[in-house]
Amino acid sequence: MVARVPFGQYPPARRTLLHLSDTHLLAGNRALGGRFDTAANLARTLEAAEATGIRPDAVVFTGDLTDLGEPEAYRALRAAVEPVAERLGAPVVWVAGNHDERPAMRSALLDQDASQHPITGVWDLAGLRLVALDSSVPGWHHGDLDTAQLEWLRGVLATPAPLGTILALHHPPLPSHVPLFDILELRDQGRFAEVIAGTDVRAILAGHLHYSTSGTFAGVPVSVAAATCYTMNLARAAVDVNGMDAGQSFHLVHVYDDTITHAVVPVVDAPTGDVFSAEWVERMSRLTPEQRLEEFSRKRG
Repeated sequence: MVARVPFGQYPPARRTLLHLSDTHLLAGNRALGGRFDTAANLARTLEAAEATGIRPDAVVFTGDLTDLGEPEAYRALRAAVEPVAERLGAPVVWVAGNHDERPAMRSALLDQDASQHPITGVWDLAGLRLVALDSSVPGWHHGDLDTAQLEWLRGVLATPAPLGTILALHHPPLPSHVPLFDILELRDQGRFAEVIAGTDVRAILAGHLHYSTSGTFAGVPVSVAAATCYTMNLARAAVDVNGMDAGQSFHLVHVYDDTITHAVVPVVDAPTGDVFSAEWVERMSRLTPEQRLEEFSRKRG
């Protein structure tokens, strides 16, 4: 990985997260819906993420890790992701989604005793606090955060973290323009907003929608990662939106002192130019600011 050379006014990001969502693996590598090879699509996504050369502080999967909650599917997910995470030197944060089954997820993915208790956790990423919430409702597809989990979150947020807090959950607290998606939304969002109001929460990561979108909730930016398995074709009229085996992507989350950016990285094999390179960046780093502007103008011309 080439060291970042600062040419502008912003210093390098304090922390970086790799954000993926909705892998929907099935046992025996069965095709989802008879047409989507979710294992192959995950492998392509992980390969693309690793090819960026980033070394994230954590790899975050925001739910629907499997499609039916099968133990074998969770074991296949571990086999695919853990070697990559080890090479990246980053912990993996697993978030439960509406397609996941808590007992199997606990036993086959987390090496914990099987139970129906919400799957939550807190990670200290050298001053950046990452909190995983469990918005899944066993047996249903909408989301909810019960009173006990919200009170637990309130206690966690009572003490600010040096670099602030990022929350990760499956169901985004955002509206969708796609009809019927509101049936699957996070319920009772007002209670969630009340808990995070005035705290050090700087961003919320989510999935569930199978398309990338963003917004704000209770004044906090929300970033939704598209699925690795299949995505929703938003090029259609809203009433005719359906899934397609294209448009897969992941997010690179960069945490700065005063802002957090969420870059959508497409997983696509397409011809790419060669105007810029590590050698060009290294050469530019030896020039004065005025010489850099002149060189860049020549590049563009």
